[in-house]
Amino acid sequence: MKVVSLNANGIRSAIKKGLYTWIDTLKPDIICIQETKAPLTELKDSIALEGYFLAFEDAQKKGYSGVAIFSKQKPDEIKQGFGDDFEDMDSEGRFVAMRFGKLWIASIYLPSGSSSVDRQVIKMSALGRFRKLMQTFLKSSQDYILCGDFNIAHTKLDIKNWRGNQKSSGFLPEERAWVDDILEDGWVDGFRVINQEADQYSWWSNRGQAYAKNVGWRIDYHFVTPNLKDKIKDVSIFKDIKFSDHAPVIIEYDLV
Repeated sequence: MKVVSLNANGIRSAIKKGLYTWIDTLKPDIICIQETKAPLTELKDSIALEGYFLAFEDAQKKGYSGVAIFSKQKPDEIKQGFGDDFEDMDSEGRFVAMRFGKLWIASIYLPSGSSSVDRQVIKMSALGRFRKLMQTFLKSSQDYILCGDFNIAHTKLDIKNWRGNQKSSGFLPEERAWVDDILEDGWVDGFRVINQEADQYSWWSNRGQAYAKNVGWRIDYHFVTPNLKDKIKDVSIFKDIKFSDHAPVIIEYDLV
């Protein structure tokens, strides 16, 4: 099973830049998209991918956030929104998931705190609540692949200018500690199962020549439940075509 996760920073823009042509070549089983930035009612047939089922979750605010999943296989169940205690996040369209038997695959867009102190407070609140939800996932009898933009670079390996960003949202000690905590709980950073190298980034600022010089951050993840760790066969970050300020993170799982 080949699973792609991409923050598209506007799905219409990414499609114009060749996203669907690339998908047709790659033929992934699952595509998780974050920041669709358009309601499904506006996109209509323009978002359709032949041969794929679609789950979509809009933000109430037009042109903001939004997540989607495309799947070759028809899901047994679709869940839109995190659920209880997440009214603020669910109004922003940040979670959608599909279930296939005992396997759940989710597309997740956790908030950024870079725009203001208030948004950082909201981000930390969301992280605390989401960790509790993730703990309930671990206690269940089901498997999970949580794909998406978590807006956190975990370690010094995951960010180029780590010294200069220690007080920046996305690399704050408390944010990095949150990733430590979920890994201690039992979650697995799927990409790092195979690739432990530095300079493996999934997001680059549009300022300067960050992309060309690979001055980036790895903030896009596949977090998986422990028994899926040995199912990870290949990982990659696709940079040959720039669909957005993020790059697709691709993991191939040995799953039927």
